[in-house]
Amino acid sequence: MRLRYFLLLIAGWVTLGLLQSVHAFDLQGHRGARGLAPENTIAAFGMALSIGVSTLETDLGLTSDGVLVLSHEPRLAAALTRGPDGTWLKEDGAPLVRLSYNDVERYDVGRLNPDHRYAAQFPQQKPVDGERLPTLSALFDLARDRRSPGGAPIRFNIETKVTPAAEVPTADARTFAQAVVTAVRRAGMAERVTVQSFDWSTLVEVRRLAPDMATACLTIESANMNTLRPSPDGASPWHAGLKLADYGNSLPRLARAAGCSTWSPFWRNVTEPAVAEANGLGLRVVPWTLNEPADMERMIDLGVDGLITDYPDRARHVLAAKGVSID
Repeated sequence: MRLRYFLLLIAGWVTLGLLQSVHAFDLQGHRGARGLAPENTIAAFGMALSIGVSTLETDLGLTSDGVLVLSHEPRLAAALTRGPDGTWLKEDGAPLVRLSYNDVERYDVGRLNPDHRYAAQFPQQKPVDGERLPTLSALFDLARDRRSPGGAPIRFNIETKVTPAAEVPTADARTFAQAVVTAVRRAGMAERVTVQSFDWSTLVEVRRLAPDMATACLTIESANMNTLRPSPDGASPWHAGLKLADYGNSLPRLARAAGCSTWSPFWRNVTEPAVAEANGLGLRVVPWTLNEPADMERMIDLGVDGLITDYPDRARHVLAAKGVSID
């Protein structure tokens, strides 16, 4: 009788552990913590770590001398860049791919230009003068020994900033993917990195070069941007030649066909059936970018596996109120 009770108790502990693992949540700090500190800077990533995220989300650009730097824009952005003389750029500057890392390092990105319309979106952001665009290797060094609230090593979600039309010049997909794979492997971070992109060409290249490396397929359907709209040949230019119609017009099935382990849709495009379908295919669903607590609550109720936010502090409160543990 005692043995049976003991075995039932052990089974209960195992079941509870599995349930906690299943429901563990991936909280990603968008560009570090863009709502609170200058985006894609060491200050922002440090802020996100202090709040308690499980993943640092960021963007990648490749310089002319092959250095991966953290920047959402593929060029110097007037909204947040001051020159060596301390004056704001009057307009967006040179593409990163035409600048050396030494060139890039001369610019200060530690605060938003108060005269730029972009600044009004983040009234809580605190400036940190003197911040430079960091390298990917610097980000790895910052968080190498850091852990999430759940005790797991901090992960990295890094986005290749390329577009099919190449409105702003960047490295081509193969060059970009090779640089990313090389940097990640050199840092010993392959198990902690996910590579994401709207332009899935780099993701296909990453998977070709490093089949063991996780990728995340980004998508959006909105009035301002739509990566699903097909070209005359039936394939969206964003989807590396894959045709949505060939997969029953199912985005989760399309993302799976591209080799992605995560599907990251714009949060307004998320539906409960799509989440269920994606999970049934073995895909994690991590929408972007949610900043209002009510929207976070709704996404959690739909069963998403994580979220990307400019305000990880708000997300921590929402998750705690719902009793959701962070991965």
